[in-house]
Amino acid sequence: MILYMNGQWIEHHQAVVSAYDHGFLYGIGLFETFRTYNGRPFLLDEHLSRLEKDCGELGIRYQPDRSSIMQIIRELLARNGLDDAYIRLSVSAGIGEIGLPSADYDSPSVIFYAKSLPPRPNWEASARPLQRLKLRRNSPEAGWRMKSFHYMNNILAKRELLQYPWLAGVHAEGLFLSSSGHLAEGMVSNLFFVSAGECFTPSLDTGILPGITRQFVIRLCESRSIPVHSGHYRWEMLLEADEVFITNSIQEIVPISVLFDEDGQCRRIGAGGPGPIAAKLHEDYQSYCWNK
Repeated sequence: MILYMNGQWIEHHQAVVSAYDHGFLYGIGLFETFRTYNGRPFLLDEHLSRLEKDCGELGIRYQPDRSSIMQIIRELLARNGLDDAYIRLSVSAGIGEIGLPSADYDSPSVIFYAKSLPPRPNWEASARPLQRLKLRRNSPEAGWRMKSFHYMNNILAKRELLQYPWLAGVHAEGLFLSSSGHLAEGMVSNLFFVSAGECFTPSLDTGILPGITRQFVIRLCESRSIPVHSGHYRWEMLLEADEVFITNSIQEIVPISVLFDEDGQCRRIGAGGPGPIAAKLHEDYQSYCWNK
C-alpha cells in the first residue's frame, strides 16, 4: 500500500518515524478513522473538528485544511487502486527530547493510510454477540476521551476476548463497564439500546469516546422523533432491552444478537437479529451516506 506522510507519497514499508517522536516515546498523538462512499469521506468535517480540538489540547500545532485533505484522499484512493476505503489519519506529536514536553509541538508527523474495506455483510444476518468484559474502561486522558494513541486498554480487552471459549471463531465485540460499573462502550464502538420504543446510550461522562457515528445516529433518531436518552445505565437494563446495537465509522450500525457475561451466561436480544428501530436507522444511514 502507498501512504501519504508529511507531504510525500511512499510505500508502506518505507514509512518510518524517529525514535525520538513523542508519539512513539509517550503516546502523544491522535487519529481519526473514517470511510469513503463513492470516493467521498463521510462526516469528514466532524472528524477534522474533533482532531483539531484535541491537537490543541495536546499542544500539537496541526490545523487540518479540508480542501487539501480531500485532494489527498482522492489521490490516496487512486494510487492504491481503491474505489472506496477505510482511511486513517494519524497525527503524531513529532520529535522532542527524552522527558516530558515543556513546549508545543511545531512539526508533527501527519500520515494518511488506506486499506480495503471488509466485505459488506447482509444486514439481516449482520447481528453479533456482545461480551461483557472483566476489564473496566480506563479514565479518559483529559476531561473527555480523545481518540489518541493510548490504546492499551483496548488491546488488553481484545486479549481478554480470547479467553472465552464460547467466542471461539465468533466475531464478537467486547463491552467495557465504567469504573463505577455502569455501561460504557465497546472496544471499538459506542453502545445503544432500545426499550419501549426509546433509545438509550451511555453518557459521555462515563468516560467514553464522543463518537462521530454515535452523534450522527442520535441526529437520525431525532429526525424520526425517536426519543434518545443519555445517562448512567446498568447491565441489567441491557439484559431487558428490546434491541441493542453498536456504532462506529467503519461498521456503521451493527445489531447485537446475544449478550454474554464473564461466566458465559447468555441472553438473546429480541429475535436475535436486527430490531425495527435499528433497521430504520440503518436505512436512513445508508440513504444519507451514499447520497450526500
